[in-house]
Amino acid sequence: MQNPSRLSLAPTVALALALSACSTSPTTTANSSKIDNSALASTQFRQHQTTYGLVYRLPADAMAIMDSQVTPVVSEHLHKLKLTQEANTFNLPHITVVHIHSADPGTPQKMLMALPALPPVLKDVQLKTFYTTEAAKGAGKPWWLDLGVVKSGAAYTSMMDFNTRATTAMAPLRDGPLPRVTGPVYARMSDSAKTMVQTAGVSGINQLQNDKLVSSHNPHNTLVYSETPFTPEIERAMNDTTSRLNRVLPAGFTTTLDTLSVVELSFSGNVLREIYRINLADGKAYDVRNGSPVSR
Repeated sequence: MQNPSRLSLAPTVALALALSACSTSPTTTANSSKIDNSALASTQFRQHQTTYGLVYRLPADAMAIMDSQVTPVVSEHLHKLKLTQEANTFNLPHITVVHIHSADPGTPQKMLMALPALPPVLKDVQLKTFYTTEAAKGAGKPWWLDLGVVKSGAAYTSMMDFNTRATTAMAPLRDGPLPRVTGPVYARMSDSAKTMVQTAGVSGINQLQNDKLVSSHNPHNTLVYSETPFTPEIERAMNDTTSRLNRVLPAGFTTTLDTLSVVELSFSGNVLREIYRINLADGKAYDVRNGSPVSR
């Protein structure tokens, strides 16, 4: 079974140019004094308060396929394995751009104001290949079951380019690293991933390290979020699940992503609520609670 990492390296010239054009580094902003990396010295996970993020919500056509062909298989297997919490975990289906941790409730509005130039409407995004992945091999938790985004085409290039710019814009708003990349996960990360956590609060993003582009963002849709220890038995069982799903949708499917959302997430990265939604076609934003337009 194919088992790609969330930290898949795929640098492009467009991303290098975009990064070179970013004049402000997350570690050199006026907000740097408010960023506390001390949790990285602990062997335990940092206490989670609030995580916010930028995501693309999956549209109705994609959800129709997921609800009819994917979710029933996943639910059946989770209940068979007695992974009840995983089966009941709430999540608004999405593809992540970037996550940051901040206890400041004003962060979503700051994120909206800090948004860089938006990507275009992302047409013909192809989702294909189910796989399991761990936050760090051997850390035990958290782990996920994901559906990957095919790494080719204009939409993928635009997603990667926007991740580069969004990471630079959002990272200064964090108060420290994401809790799920601290403690046992941080201890088992590669040096490159550790540097990302130190400078952006999260790994798996696109940024310059030592003047070289590290394009490690791996866009995907997550179906299962788990904090249950990823034992060899669970790994084998979940590999059986992904094998079945890959037989159900061997060619995957394509969709169009035409909105970007500011959201709140839990420790493992599942979206708890959508706060602001931005239309990629015209750049207009509105408050999801009441539908009123908001400036950005």
